[in-house]
Amino acid sequence: MHRFLFPILAVVIGLLLAVFFKSKKSWVTKLLLSFSGAFLLALTLFELLPEVYEHLNSKLTGLFIMIGILLQIILELFSKGAEHGHVHIHKSEAQFPWLLFISLCLHSFLEGFPIHEHNDMVYGVLIHKIPVAALVSLFLLQSNYTKLQIALFLVIFALMTPIGTLISNFTPGIEQYIHFINALVIGIFLHISTTILFESGEGHKFNLSKFVSIILGVGIAFLI
Repeated sequence: MHRFLFPILAVVIGLLLAVFFKSKKSWVTKLLLSFSGAFLLALTLFELLPEVYEHLNSKLTGLFIMIGILLQIILELFSKGAEHGHVHIHKSEAQFPWLLFISLCLHSFLEGFPIHEHNDMVYGVLIHKIPVAALVSLFLLQSNYTKLQIALFLVIFALMTPIGTLISNFTPGIEQYIHFINALVIGIFLHISTTILFESGEGHKFNLSKFVSIILGVGIAFLI
């Protein structure tokens, strides 16, 4: 049951962080983002990548991973990088951000597919979604959108990953395609996590803190 509840819990925690830390420049959010990038990358390499290469031809696997990277690049043309912590919504905007909404929902839907009964990718998705949900919530709360619009945005965003997991686990016949989809998602995860890790920090002190958070992320992913 936790594989369905954790992604929803991540959005709830993110919303609470947005309410508590009202500044988008909160160092807590930034360090959590760095930790999540390292944790997601490490889990992808430790758990998801070996599983896909075990079941698919290596060249075909590489092709689908590259398609996943390209797909994420396309999604970011519309989301402006919200998947790795960049959200650009102006307070004066009144029109609902459909492109951001659709891009984030498609990304969240696809990241639900690698979550199975007996793997740890749900923890990677959980940690990844918390800072993203926090930053998205923060910008939505500071915008001129109605409370109903914000609530619908966050509820649907929270449900998309469990829907992806539900479809991947219980749709008849999907098992013959699941490793291709997972390879696609690996590409998405690789692009997002490396983008987070390669972004520069603000000053030596923050870079040191970021490095420590990255080491912790990799270490915890290795141990679970």
